[in-house]
Amino acid sequence: MVMKVYSPEFKADAVALYHSDPDLTIVQAARDLGINPETLRNWIRADRARADSPTKNMKDTPVSKATKEELEAELAALRTELKTVRKENATLAQERDILRKATKFFASEMSW
Repeated sequence: MVMKVYSPEFKADAVALYHSDPDLTIVQAARDLGINPETLRNWIRADRARADSPTKNMKDTPVSKATKEELEAELAALRTELKTVRKENATLAQERDILRKATKFFASEMSW
């Protein structure tokens, strides 16, 4: 059997796709991407391990003293950005569902 080589970008996008929808299973995501579910599962495990292992010592990180106003302004900006991202995410989810339905329809039409 031939081993397929996937780019790091594809792997990262596949893991991000899986994490983007809490209702999406590994099997569904793998089927949508055309890869083996166990391959996706291994990529997710590797991503979690990479996230859990600190790459740098926290003592070496410089700490800046932020004022309360700066922190509140940053929090407000983050909340605004989060609201925008959630709205975009909902739109993309709706578009994805429409495309899945269209794909199923055209696939049934093409099987003669």
